[in-house]
Amino acid sequence: MAFANSISGAILAVPATIGTFASLLLLAILISCGYILYNVYLHPLSKYPGPFWSAATHIPRVRVLLSGQLSYHVLELHEKYGDVVRIGPNELSYNNANAWKDIYGFKQGHSQLPKDPNFYTAPPGGAHSIITTDVAGHSRMRRLVAHAFSEKALREQEPLMKGYMDLFIQRLRENCDDGKNKLDIVSWYNWTTFDIIGDLMFGEPFDCLENVSYHPWVSILFDSIKAATIFSTTSLFPGAQTVIMALAPKKLIETRDYHQNLVVEKVKTRLERVTDRSDFMTYILRHNDERGMSIPEIEATANAIMIAGSETTATLLSGVTYHLLKNPETLKKLVGEIRGAFATEEEITLIGVGKLKYLLAVLDEGLRMYPPVPVGLPRNIPAEGAVINGKFVPPKTLVSVNQWASYHTEKNFREPNSFIPERWLGDSRFASDAKDALQPFSVGPRNCIGKSLAYAEMRLILVRLLWNFDLQLVPDLKSWEGQE
Repeated sequence: MAFANSISGAILAVPATIGTFASLLLLAILISCGYILYNVYLHPLSKYPGPFWSAATHIPRVRVLLSGQLSYHVLELHEKYGDVVRIGPNELSYNNANAWKDIYGFKQGHSQLPKDPNFYTAPPGGAHSIITTDVAGHSRMRRLVAHAFSEKALREQEPLMKGYMDLFIQRLRENCDDGKNKLDIVSWYNWTTFDIIGDLMFGEPFDCLENVSYHPWVSILFDSIKAATIFSTTSLFPGAQTVIMALAPKKLIETRDYHQNLVVEKVKTRLERVTDRSDFMTYILRHNDERGMSIPEIEATANAIMIAGSETTATLLSGVTYHLLKNPETLKKLVGEIRGAFATEEEITLIGVGKLKYLLAVLDEGLRMYPPVPVGLPRNIPAEGAVINGKFVPPKTLVSVNQWASYHTEKNFREPNSFIPERWLGDSRFASDAKDALQPFSVGPRNCIGKSLAYAEMRLILVRLLWNFDLQLVPDLKSWEGQE
Protein backbone atom coordinates (compact mmCIF):
# COMPACT_ATOMS: atom_id res chain seq x y z
CA MET A 1 0.00 0.00 0.00
CA ALA A 2 2.83 2.36 0.87
CA PHE A 3 4.47 1.48 -2.42
CA ALA A 4 1.29 2.32 -4.30
CA ASN A 5 0.98 5.62 -2.48
CA SER A 6 4.55 6.59 -3.41
CA ILE A 7 3.85 5.82 -7.04
CA SER A 8 0.68 7.84 -6.88
CA GLY A 9 2.60 10.76 -5.36
CA ALA A 10 5.18 10.61 -8.11
CA ILE A 11 2.52 10.55 -10.78
CA LEU A 12 0.79 13.53 -9.24
CA ALA A 13 4.12 15.42 -8.98
CA VAL A 14 4.87 15.13 -12.68
CA PRO A 15 1.85 17.14 -13.86
CA ALA A 16 2.52 19.65 -11.13
CA THR A 17 6.08 20.10 -12.37
CA ILE A 18 4.90 20.39 -15.96
CA GLY A 19 2.30 22.89 -14.90
CA THR A 20 4.89 25.04 -13.12
CA PHE A 21 7.18 24.95 -16.14
CA ALA A 22 4.30 25.85 -18.46
CA SER A 23 3.33 28.74 -16.20
CA LEU A 24 6.87 30.08 -16.17
CA LEU A 25 7.12 29.70 -19.94
CA LEU A 26 3.84 31.53 -20.41
CA LEU A 27 5.00 34.29 -18.06
CA ALA A 28 8.26 34.65 -20.01
CA ILE A 29 6.33 34.86 -23.30
CA LEU A 30 3.97 37.48 -21.89
CA ILE A 31 6.86 39.58 -20.52
CA SER A 32 8.68 39.34 -23.87
CA CYS A 33 5.58 40.34 -25.78
CA GLY A 34 4.99 43.24 -23.42
CA TYR A 35 8.63 44.34 -23.83
CA ILE A 36 8.34 44.20 -27.62
CA LEU A 37 5.01 46.02 -27.74
CA TYR A 38 6.27 48.76 -25.42
CA ASN A 39 9.47 49.28 -27.45
CA VAL A 40 7.64 49.43 -30.76
CA TYR A 41 4.56 51.46 -29.85
CA LEU A 42 5.04 53.23 -26.49
CA HIS A 43 8.79 53.88 -26.24
CA PRO A 44 9.93 57.55 -26.48
CA LEU A 45 11.67 56.64 -29.77
CA SER A 46 8.60 54.95 -31.28
CA LYS A 47 8.06 57.81 -33.77
CA TYR A 48 11.52 57.41 -35.32
CA PRO A 49 11.68 55.33 -38.53
CA GLY A 50 13.35 51.94 -38.66
CA PRO A 51 12.66 48.20 -38.96
CA PHE A 52 10.06 46.70 -36.62
CA TRP A 53 12.41 44.14 -35.07
CA SER A 54 15.24 46.63 -34.61
CA ALA A 55 12.87 48.75 -32.54
CA ALA A 56 11.60 45.70 -30.67
CA THR A 57 14.84 44.06 -29.56
CA HIS A 58 18.65 44.21 -29.77
CA ILE A 59 18.84 40.75 -31.35
CA PRO A 60 18.86 41.84 -35.05
CA ARG A 61 21.67 44.33 -34.41
CA VAL A 62 23.77 41.75 -32.57
CA ARG A 63 23.23 39.17 -35.29
CA VAL A 64 24.36 41.57 -38.04
CA LEU A 65 27.30 42.81 -35.93
CA LEU A 66 28.60 39.28 -35.37
CA SER A 67 28.25 38.53 -39.09
CA GLY A 68 30.67 41.40 -39.88
CA GLN A 69 28.05 43.20 -41.98
CA LEU A 70 26.84 45.90 -39.58
CA SER A 71 28.13 48.89 -41.57
CA TYR A 72 26.59 47.66 -44.82
CA HIS A 73 23.34 46.92 -43.01
CA VAL A 74 23.12 50.39 -41.47
CA LEU A 75 23.79 51.95 -44.88
CA GLU A 76 20.85 50.00 -46.32
CA LEU A 77 18.65 51.21 -43.46
CA HIS A 78 19.58 54.84 -44.05
CA GLU A 79 18.94 54.50 -47.78
CA LYS A 80 15.47 53.15 -46.95
CA TYR A 81 14.45 55.27 -43.94
CA GLY A 82 16.42 58.52 -44.27
CA ASP A 83 18.95 60.61 -42.33
CA VAL A 84 18.02 59.19 -38.93
CA VAL A 85 17.19 55.53 -38.27
CA ARG A 86 16.24 53.65 -35.14
CA ILE A 87 18.71 50.75 -35.14
CA GLY A 88 17.95 49.49 -31.63
CA PRO A 89 15.30 49.90 -28.93
CA ASN A 90 17.17 52.89 -27.49
CA GLU A 91 19.58 53.76 -30.32
CA LEU A 92 19.50 56.17 -33.26
CA SER A 93 21.93 56.34 -36.18
CA TYR A 94 22.56 59.50 -38.22
CA ASN A 95 24.33 60.00 -41.56
CA ASN A 96 24.69 63.74 -42.17
CA ALA A 97 27.14 66.56 -41.45
CA ASN A 98 24.99 68.45 -38.93
CA ALA A 99 24.76 65.42 -36.68
CA TRP A 100 28.55 65.34 -36.27
CA LYS A 101 28.48 68.74 -34.57
CA ASP A 102 25.37 68.04 -32.51
CA ILE A 103 26.59 64.69 -31.18
CA TYR A 104 30.36 65.06 -30.87
CA GLY A 105 31.02 68.80 -31.06
CA PHE A 106 31.22 71.46 -28.37
CA LYS A 107 28.19 73.73 -27.97
CA GLN A 108 28.24 76.83 -25.82
CA GLY A 109 26.15 76.37 -22.70
CA HIS A 110 25.79 72.63 -23.16
CA SER A 111 27.82 69.80 -21.68
CA GLN A 112 29.46 67.14 -23.86
CA LEU A 113 27.38 64.10 -24.61
CA PRO A 114 29.07 61.34 -22.58
CA LYS A 115 30.33 58.16 -24.17
CA ASP A 116 28.26 55.03 -23.72
CA PRO A 117 29.90 53.18 -20.78
CA ASN A 118 28.68 49.83 -22.10
CA PHE A 119 30.53 50.41 -25.39
CA TYR A 120 33.66 52.00 -23.89
CA THR A 121 34.59 49.56 -21.16
CA ALA A 122 37.77 49.18 -19.14
CA PRO A 123 39.52 45.80 -19.20
CA PRO A 124 38.52 43.42 -16.36
CA GLY A 125 40.15 44.65 -13.18
CA GLY A 126 41.91 47.44 -15.09
CA ALA A 127 41.71 51.20 -15.35
CA HIS A 128 40.13 53.31 -18.06
CA SER A 129 42.26 54.65 -20.91
CA ILE A 130 42.11 58.08 -22.52
CA ILE A 131 39.62 56.61 -25.00
CA THR A 132 37.22 54.87 -22.58
CA THR A 133 37.30 57.26 -19.63
CA ASP A 134 34.59 59.80 -18.79
CA VAL A 135 34.63 63.51 -19.69
CA ALA A 136 36.62 64.62 -16.63
CA GLY A 137 39.11 61.78 -16.96
CA HIS A 138 39.62 62.50 -20.63
CA SER A 139 40.35 66.17 -20.00
CA ARG A 140 42.95 65.22 -17.40
CA MET A 141 44.63 62.55 -19.52
CA ARG A 142 44.56 64.49 -22.78
CA ARG A 143 46.47 67.35 -21.11
CA LEU A 144 49.35 64.92 -20.58
CA VAL A 145 49.20 62.91 -23.79
CA ALA A 146 48.72 65.94 -26.09
CA HIS A 147 52.40 66.91 -25.78
CA ALA A 148 53.40 63.58 -27.36
CA PHE A 149 51.32 64.34 -30.47
CA SER A 150 52.25 67.99 -30.94
CA GLU A 151 53.88 69.30 -34.13
CA LYS A 152 57.12 69.77 -32.19
CA ALA A 153 57.10 66.15 -31.05
CA LEU A 154 56.29 64.99 -34.58
CA ARG A 155 59.36 66.79 -35.96
CA GLU A 156 61.51 65.21 -33.25
CA GLN A 157 60.19 61.76 -34.15
CA GLU A 158 60.79 62.06 -37.90
CA PRO A 159 64.27 60.45 -37.83
CA LEU A 160 62.82 57.44 -36.00
CA MET A 161 60.03 57.09 -38.57
CA LYS A 162 62.52 57.47 -41.41
CA GLY A 163 64.57 54.59 -40.02
CA TYR A 164 61.56 52.30 -40.24
CA MET A 165 60.68 53.57 -43.72
CA ASP A 166 64.23 52.66 -44.80
CA LEU A 167 63.84 49.16 -43.33
CA PHE A 168 60.38 48.83 -44.92
CA ILE A 169 61.82 49.52 -48.39
CA GLN A 170 64.90 47.38 -47.78
CA ARG A 171 62.87 44.34 -46.72
CA LEU A 172 60.47 44.78 -49.64
CA ARG A 173 63.40 44.75 -52.08
CA GLU A 174 64.80 41.63 -50.46
CA ASN A 175 61.47 39.80 -50.65
CA CYS A 176 59.90 40.92 -53.93
CA ASP A 177 62.62 39.24 -56.06
CA ASP A 178 62.42 41.92 -58.76
CA GLY A 179 58.64 41.59 -58.95
CA LYS A 180 58.52 37.81 -59.25
CA ASN A 181 57.07 37.22 -55.76
CA LYS A 182 53.55 38.08 -54.67
CA LEU A 183 53.50 40.02 -51.41
CA ASP A 184 50.66 40.70 -49.03
CA ILE A 185 50.90 44.47 -48.67
CA VAL A 186 48.42 44.44 -45.77
CA SER A 187 50.91 42.54 -43.61
CA TRP A 188 53.73 44.86 -44.64
CA TYR A 189 51.72 47.92 -43.66
CA ASN A 190 50.86 46.36 -40.32
CA TRP A 191 54.47 45.40 -39.61
CA THR A 192 55.62 48.95 -40.35
CA THR A 193 52.98 50.77 -38.31
CA PHE A 194 53.29 48.42 -35.34
CA ASP A 195 57.06 48.80 -35.28
CA ILE A 196 56.77 52.60 -35.40
CA ILE A 197 54.08 52.90 -32.73
CA GLY A 198 55.80 50.31 -30.53
CA ASP A 199 59.02 52.31 -30.57
CA LEU A 200 57.21 55.61 -30.01
CA MET A 201 55.20 54.18 -27.11
CA PHE A 202 57.64 51.83 -25.38
CA GLY A 203 61.03 52.89 -26.73
CA GLU A 204 61.49 49.61 -28.60
CA PRO A 205 59.93 48.05 -31.72
CA PHE A 206 58.21 44.70 -32.13
CA ASP A 207 60.82 43.79 -34.79
CA CYS A 208 58.12 42.84 -37.28
CA LEU A 209 60.05 44.32 -40.21
CA GLU A 210 63.33 42.94 -38.93
CA ASN A 211 61.90 39.41 -38.82
CA VAL A 212 59.41 39.86 -41.68
CA SER A 213 56.67 38.39 -39.48
CA TYR A 214 54.11 39.31 -36.86
CA HIS A 215 55.20 39.55 -33.25
CA PRO A 216 53.00 37.22 -31.13
CA TRP A 217 51.52 40.19 -29.32
CA VAL A 218 50.51 41.85 -32.58
CA SER A 219 48.69 38.68 -33.65
CA ILE A 220 46.94 38.56 -30.28
CA LEU A 221 45.89 42.19 -30.67
CA PHE A 222 43.88 41.31 -33.77
CA ASP A 223 42.22 38.44 -31.93
CA SER A 224 41.47 40.68 -28.95
CA ILE A 225 39.75 43.25 -31.19
CA LYS A 226 37.44 40.54 -32.52
CA ALA A 227 36.82 39.20 -29.02
CA ALA A 228 36.05 42.71 -27.74
CA THR A 229 33.40 43.06 -30.45
CA ILE A 230 31.75 39.86 -29.27
CA PHE A 231 31.93 40.78 -25.58
CA SER A 232 30.55 44.27 -26.28
CA THR A 233 27.23 42.74 -27.31
CA THR A 234 26.75 41.15 -23.88
CA SER A 235 26.07 44.55 -22.30
CA LEU A 236 22.79 44.64 -24.23
CA PHE A 237 21.39 41.64 -22.36
CA PRO A 238 21.29 41.51 -18.52
CA GLY A 239 23.42 38.70 -17.14
CA ALA A 240 24.82 37.72 -20.55
CA GLN A 241 28.38 38.82 -19.74
CA THR A 242 28.54 36.57 -16.68
CA VAL A 243 27.29 33.60 -18.71
CA ILE A 244 29.68 34.27 -21.62
CA MET A 245 32.67 34.58 -19.30
CA ALA A 246 31.71 31.37 -17.52
CA LEU A 247 31.41 29.48 -20.82
CA ALA A 248 34.35 31.14 -22.62
CA PRO A 249 37.11 28.74 -23.73
CA LYS A 250 40.09 28.64 -21.41
CA LYS A 251 42.39 29.65 -24.28
CA LEU A 252 40.41 32.87 -24.79
CA ILE A 253 40.86 33.86 -21.15
CA GLU A 254 44.55 32.93 -21.26
CA THR A 255 45.04 35.02 -24.40
CA ARG A 256 43.35 38.01 -22.77
CA ASP A 257 45.53 37.66 -19.66
CA TYR A 258 48.70 37.24 -21.74
CA HIS A 259 47.88 40.40 -23.64
CA GLN A 260 47.22 42.37 -20.46
CA ASN A 261 50.36 41.07 -18.75
CA LEU A 262 52.49 41.99 -21.74
CA VAL A 263 51.18 45.56 -21.66
CA VAL A 264 52.03 45.76 -17.97
CA GLU A 265 55.52 44.38 -18.58
CA LYS A 266 56.19 46.71 -21.53
CA VAL A 267 55.16 49.76 -19.51
CA LYS A 268 57.20 48.61 -16.49
CA THR A 269 60.31 48.10 -18.61
CA ARG A 270 59.95 51.50 -20.24
CA LEU A 271 59.39 53.31 -16.94
CA GLU A 272 62.57 51.75 -15.55
CA ARG A 273 64.65 52.66 -18.59
CA VAL A 274 66.60 55.93 -18.60
CA THR A 275 66.79 57.45 -22.08
CA ASP A 276 67.60 60.80 -23.62
CA ARG A 277 65.44 60.08 -26.67
CA SER A 278 61.91 61.45 -26.55
CA ASP A 279 59.02 59.06 -26.98
CA PHE A 280 55.37 59.17 -25.92
CA MET A 281 56.20 58.08 -22.39
CA THR A 282 58.74 60.90 -22.06
CA TYR A 283 56.02 63.50 -22.57
CA ILE A 284 53.51 61.73 -20.32
CA LEU A 285 56.01 61.48 -17.45
CA ARG A 286 57.37 64.99 -17.92
CA HIS A 287 53.97 66.51 -17.14
CA ASN A 288 52.67 63.81 -14.79
CA ASP A 289 51.97 65.91 -11.69
CA GLU A 290 49.46 65.26 -8.91
CA ARG A 291 46.65 65.46 -11.47
CA GLY A 292 48.46 63.03 -13.70
CA MET A 293 47.86 59.43 -14.70
CA SER A 294 48.21 56.42 -12.44
CA ILE A 295 50.30 53.46 -13.59
CA PRO A 296 47.16 51.42 -14.46
CA GLU A 297 45.88 54.38 -16.50
CA ILE A 298 49.20 54.63 -18.32
CA GLU A 299 49.02 50.91 -19.08
CA ALA A 300 45.47 51.19 -20.40
CA THR A 301 46.28 54.27 -22.48
CA ALA A 302 49.43 52.68 -23.89
CA ASN A 303 47.35 49.72 -25.01
CA ALA A 304 44.75 52.01 -26.60
CA ILE A 305 47.40 54.05 -28.43
CA MET A 306 49.03 50.86 -29.69
CA ILE A 307 45.81 49.80 -31.41
CA ALA A 308 44.61 53.23 -32.54
CA GLY A 309 48.03 54.25 -33.83
CA SER A 310 48.85 51.17 -35.86
CA GLU A 311 46.03 48.94 -37.07
CA THR A 312 43.85 51.84 -38.24
CA THR A 313 46.68 53.43 -40.25
CA ALA A 314 47.55 50.11 -41.86
CA THR A 315 43.88 49.53 -42.67
CA LEU A 316 43.59 52.90 -44.41
CA LEU A 317 46.79 52.34 -46.41
CA SER A 318 45.53 48.92 -47.47
CA GLY A 319 42.25 50.37 -48.67
CA VAL A 320 43.97 53.23 -50.51
CA THR A 321 46.39 50.84 -52.22
CA TYR A 322 43.56 48.57 -53.34
CA HIS A 323 41.56 51.45 -54.84
CA LEU A 324 44.65 52.93 -56.51
CA LEU A 325 45.38 49.63 -58.21
CA LYS A 326 41.74 49.31 -59.27
CA ASN A 327 41.98 52.80 -60.82
CA PRO A 328 45.17 52.88 -62.96
CA GLU A 329 44.75 56.48 -64.14
CA THR A 330 44.52 57.71 -60.56
CA LEU A 331 47.59 55.68 -59.62
CA LYS A 332 49.50 57.06 -62.62
CA LYS A 333 48.63 60.62 -61.62
CA LEU A 334 49.75 60.08 -58.02
CA VAL A 335 52.99 58.36 -59.02
CA GLY A 336 53.71 61.24 -61.38
CA GLU A 337 53.24 63.77 -58.60
CA ILE A 338 55.48 61.81 -56.22
CA ARG A 339 58.32 61.05 -58.62
CA GLY A 340 58.19 64.54 -60.04
CA ALA A 341 58.50 66.11 -56.59
CA PHE A 342 61.56 64.18 -55.36
CA ALA A 343 64.73 63.65 -57.38
CA THR A 344 66.27 61.47 -54.67
CA GLU A 345 64.80 59.39 -51.85
CA GLU A 346 66.57 61.52 -49.26
CA GLU A 347 64.41 64.46 -50.29
CA ILE A 348 61.29 62.67 -49.04
CA THR A 349 60.59 64.37 -45.72
CA LEU A 350 57.55 65.31 -43.67
CA ILE A 351 57.69 68.84 -45.02
CA GLY A 352 58.09 67.57 -48.59
CA VAL A 353 55.21 65.07 -48.54
CA GLY A 354 53.01 67.67 -46.86
CA LYS A 355 53.15 69.74 -50.07
CA LEU A 356 51.69 67.00 -52.29
CA LYS A 357 48.10 68.07 -52.92
CA TYR A 358 47.01 65.08 -54.97
CA LEU A 359 48.43 62.73 -52.33
CA LEU A 360 46.28 64.40 -49.67
CA ALA A 361 43.22 64.11 -51.91
CA VAL A 362 43.96 60.40 -52.42
CA LEU A 363 44.24 59.82 -48.68
CA ASP A 364 41.04 61.75 -47.95
CA GLU A 365 39.20 59.80 -50.63
CA GLY A 366 40.60 56.62 -49.10
CA LEU A 367 39.28 57.67 -45.69
CA ARG A 368 35.88 58.19 -47.30
CA MET A 369 35.81 54.96 -49.28
CA TYR A 370 37.49 52.76 -46.69
CA PRO A 371 37.20 54.33 -43.21
CA PRO A 372 39.25 52.42 -40.60
CA VAL A 373 36.39 52.94 -38.12
CA PRO A 374 33.28 52.44 -40.26
CA VAL A 375 30.76 52.15 -37.42
CA GLY A 376 29.09 54.77 -35.26
CA LEU A 377 30.69 55.69 -31.93
CA PRO A 378 27.77 56.00 -29.49
CA ARG A 379 27.08 58.89 -27.15
CA ASN A 380 24.50 58.96 -24.36
CA ILE A 381 21.76 61.57 -24.22
CA PRO A 382 21.75 63.07 -20.67
CA ALA A 383 18.76 63.56 -18.36
CA GLU A 384 17.79 66.91 -19.86
CA GLY A 385 17.70 65.48 -23.40
CA ALA A 386 19.39 67.04 -26.44
CA VAL A 387 18.59 68.46 -29.85
CA ILE A 388 20.09 66.47 -32.73
CA ASN A 389 19.44 67.54 -36.33
CA GLY A 390 16.93 70.08 -35.08
CA LYS A 391 14.80 67.50 -33.28
CA PHE A 392 14.60 66.78 -29.55
CA VAL A 393 15.99 63.39 -28.52
CA PRO A 394 14.88 61.98 -25.15
CA PRO A 395 17.22 60.98 -22.29
CA LYS A 396 18.99 57.61 -22.19
CA THR A 397 19.09 57.39 -25.99
CA LEU A 398 22.29 56.27 -27.71
CA VAL A 399 23.15 58.40 -30.74
CA SER A 400 25.95 58.16 -33.30
CA VAL A 401 26.99 59.04 -36.83
CA ASN A 402 27.68 55.91 -38.85
CA GLN A 403 30.73 56.65 -40.96
CA TRP A 404 30.14 54.04 -43.63
CA ALA A 405 26.54 55.12 -44.12
CA SER A 406 27.56 58.80 -44.21
CA TYR A 407 30.33 58.32 -46.76
CA HIS A 408 28.52 55.97 -49.17
CA THR A 409 25.25 57.79 -49.76
CA GLU A 410 24.42 60.03 -52.72
CA LYS A 411 22.83 62.43 -50.25
CA ASN A 412 26.35 63.43 -49.19
CA PHE A 413 28.62 62.46 -52.07
CA ARG A 414 28.07 62.23 -55.80
CA GLU A 415 29.16 58.83 -57.17
CA PRO A 416 29.70 57.62 -53.59
CA ASN A 417 31.04 54.21 -54.59
CA SER A 418 33.67 55.54 -56.99
CA PHE A 419 37.23 56.38 -55.94
CA ILE A 420 37.67 59.94 -57.26
CA PRO A 421 40.28 62.06 -55.38
CA GLU A 422 39.43 65.05 -57.61
CA ARG A 423 36.30 65.65 -55.51
CA TRP A 424 38.65 67.12 -52.84
CA LEU A 425 40.45 69.39 -55.31
CA GLY A 426 37.62 71.65 -56.43
CA ASP A 427 36.28 69.55 -59.31
CA SER A 428 32.96 71.23 -60.26
CA ARG A 429 31.26 67.85 -60.68
CA PHE A 430 31.36 67.47 -56.91
CA ALA A 431 30.48 71.01 -55.86
CA SER A 432 27.35 69.73 -54.13
CA ASP A 433 29.21 67.15 -52.02
CA ALA A 434 28.67 67.57 -48.28
CA LYS A 435 32.36 67.51 -47.51
CA ASP A 436 31.79 68.27 -43.82
CA ALA A 437 30.20 64.82 -43.58
CA LEU A 438 33.69 63.29 -43.80
CA GLN A 439 35.06 63.23 -40.25
CA PRO A 440 37.21 60.07 -39.97
CA PHE A 441 39.00 61.45 -36.89
CA SER A 442 35.72 62.67 -35.34
CA VAL A 443 35.15 66.24 -34.14
CA GLY A 444 34.94 68.14 -30.88
CA PRO A 445 36.81 67.76 -27.58
CA ARG A 446 37.28 64.01 -28.02
CA ASN A 447 38.46 63.94 -31.60
CA CYS A 448 41.43 61.70 -32.43
CA ILE A 449 44.53 63.09 -30.78
CA GLY A 450 46.78 61.18 -33.20
CA LYS A 451 45.47 62.71 -36.43
CA SER A 452 48.74 64.48 -37.31
CA LEU A 453 50.79 61.35 -36.63
CA ALA A 454 48.41 59.25 -38.73
CA TYR A 455 48.69 61.60 -41.73
CA ALA A 456 52.49 61.72 -41.31
CA GLU A 457 52.76 57.92 -41.37
CA MET A 458 50.32 57.52 -44.25
CA ARG A 459 52.08 60.11 -46.37
CA LEU A 460 55.62 58.87 -45.73
CA ILE A 461 54.82 55.16 -46.17
CA LEU A 462 52.81 55.58 -49.38
CA VAL A 463 55.27 58.04 -50.94
CA ARG A 464 58.28 55.87 -50.18
CA LEU A 465 56.48 52.81 -51.56
CA LEU A 466 55.37 54.44 -54.83
CA TRP A 467 58.67 56.27 -55.33
CA ASN A 468 60.51 52.94 -55.23
CA PHE A 469 58.12 50.41 -56.76
CA ASP A 470 55.57 49.83 -59.50
CA LEU A 471 52.59 47.92 -58.12
CA GLN A 472 49.84 45.75 -59.56
CA LEU A 473 47.09 43.59 -58.13
CA VAL A 474 47.44 39.83 -58.13
CA PRO A 475 45.22 38.76 -61.09
CA ASP A 476 43.02 36.35 -59.11
CA LEU A 477 42.58 38.66 -56.12
CA LYS A 478 39.03 38.67 -54.79
CA SER A 479 37.24 41.99 -54.54
CA TRP A 480 37.54 43.82 -51.22
CA GLU A 481 34.01 45.12 -51.59
CA GLY A 482 31.62 43.63 -49.05
CA GLN A 483 34.32 42.32 -46.73
CA GLU A 484 33.36 41.31 -43.21
